[in-house]
Formats: sequence, structure tokens, C-alpha cells
Amino acid sequence: MPPAVALRSLVALLQCSRGGWVMHFVYRPSGSRESGGVAGWQWGCSRQREKAGSIMADRDSGSEQGGAATGPGVGSLHPATGGAGSVSGLQHETQELASKRVDIQNKRFYLDVKQNAKGRFLKIAEVGAGGNKSRLTLSMSVAVEFRDYLGDFIEHYAQLGPSNPDIAQDEPRRALKSEFLVRENRKYYMDLKENQRGRFLRIRQTVNRGPGLGSTQGQTIALPAQGLIEFRDALAKLIDDYGVEDEPAELPEGTSLTVDNKRFFFDVGSNKYGVFMRVSEVKPTYRNSITVPYKVWSKFGNTFCKYADEMKKIQEKQREKRACELQQQQEEHADDGDDD
Repeated sequence: MPPAVALRSLVALLQCSRGGWVMHFVYRPSGSRESGGVAGWQWGCSRQREKAGSIMADRDSGSEQGGAATGPGVGSLHPATGGAGSVSGLQHETQELASKRVDIQNKRFYLDVKQNAKGRFLKIAEVGAGGNKSRLTLSMSVAVEFRDYLGDFIEHYAQLGPSNPDIAQDEPRRALKSEFLVRENRKYYMDLKENQRGRFLRIRQTVNRGPGLGSTQGQTIALPAQGLIEFRDALAKLIDDYGVEDEPAELPEGTSLTVDNKRFFFDVGSNKYGVFMRVSEVKPTYRNSITVPYKVWSKFGNTFCKYADEMKKIQEKQREKRACELQQQQEEHADDGDDD
């Protein structure tokens, strides 16, 4: 190593192609105070200040920017603990695999396939005309179901008549079609609605933070109905290219039953933890569900059968008791007639 390098740090700047990120590669010679006595490379990154008057980049999807620093060759460098500690976790950040942009009316939608230690997932970002952003996060398996639901909404939308231009601004807007998904700790509500600007698909996501903590405030995006096909096709392409490669497990079809004003859905699914059944209770103003792992189905079934038998015995005793009371009343009435 040249003596000049031993006397001073060698600094290289690498300008990333996107987002204005700058990576700093710093060589610290042995014996220097910054290196702690050990020679080696330190690295970090920062973002350049955007030029005045610049507008939102077309590539901006509202996703985490840390992933822009990941890539071939970067992870092989060993970040130092001093000076670059704030970015030492970059090699564990989310990696972006693919992205698509869909323009519908005055909105932009970004669909980003990302990957981290937990697996692949999809981020959907809506950017409005004013730059406001809304984001949804879906696992790839949920993205597949979401794609199928989009097909149902597209078919339903095609069968609708023309929009009603006389809808009052304060008039209650009943959904033209509604569906919902519950997967792990996330719920997705899909409602095809109509207002003065036309028809649109509203998608709302809530996240259950755990027992006693309730749900986080939901994120919502609104897809204009005219762009549903284009959006669905972009999503389908990403799923085909980056979807789950494992063959789907063979599972029984779901079923449902209606009791009074309630409807119960029994849907069998699978995830990395195994097979499960989701039992959903749906009323006009209420939705709730539980997930039952496959390994306890028999216990659940036996428990229901046990209580069904016990209730049957209780009801039989009550009928026998009422029959005895009725017979006793009839006998007493007959005795009163004989006395007369």
C-alpha cells in the first residue's frame, strides 16, 4: 500500500442512479483514531438535497428508500461500527425486485415487489394529484387472492348500467359490491362505490397490533373503475414473474351457511405455519373471524358435538318437565270438575 494512503484516508464517492443517494467508501489506515487501530473500509450513505422547484420523481412509490442502497457488491463490504453505525443495517434492508406504474385519471399507482428476510411481498402506493400518498402491503399469497377479487369486481362493473349523475353530495352511498380478506393480522376491505366523480374501488387495510392493542388506523386507496383492468393486468404480470413458486396445497373448497340475519363462511387456507380454517361471521354492519389450525379441528368438532349433545339432553328434560306440569294441571282441573 502506498505510503500516502497510510497517512490519509482514501475516500470514494459512488453516485447511485436513482433517488439522489450518495454512498461514501472510506479507507481507514491502521493506527488511525477513526479505525480503532485496525485497517479497513467503512461505508455509509446520505441523500443529496433535491433541487429547488423539483417535482415528485416518477419513480417514487412511497416505499422505504433504504432499499436503494442494496445491490451486488454492496453487501460484501463490512460496515464499521464507528461513523457509519446509522447505516450498518442496510445489508438487512428490504430489496426491491420489480416495479410497475399505472396511471389512471389524475392518479399514479406504483406496484413494487420487494423481499426481506421474511419473504416476498407487494407494496401498492397511490399518489394523488397533490402528491398525497396512501400505501397497502400484501404478501404474495394475498396478492394472488386480491388479483382474483379484482376479476370479480371487473365483471360486476361491466354489468352495471350507466352512472347516476344526479347523486347528491350528502346522499348515503351504498356499496355496489363488497368483499373482504382476512389474513394473519391484516384485514382488507374492498368496496365498489359511486360518487359524483364516478365509480371507484375503495380498498382499505387495517393491521391488528395484538391482544388489547386494537387495530391501527387503516390505509385506503381508491382505484377509478375505468382503470381496474389495466391495474389487474399489471398486478398479474408481477405475480407471474415473482409470485410464490411453491405448488399450492390441495385444499377443500369453502362453504357458508345463513342463520337469521347472519352468514358464516368456512374457508380453508394455508400459509408457512400450515393448514387452517377461517370461520367468518358477517352481518350487514359487523364482520369478525377466527382462525383455527388444522391440528385442533377434531378437538373443535368434538367440543361442538359434546355441547350439542348436552343441549339436546337439557332441552329434552325441559320438554319432559313441561309435559309433566301440563299433565298435572289437567289432572287438577279434572278433580275440580268432579267436585262440582
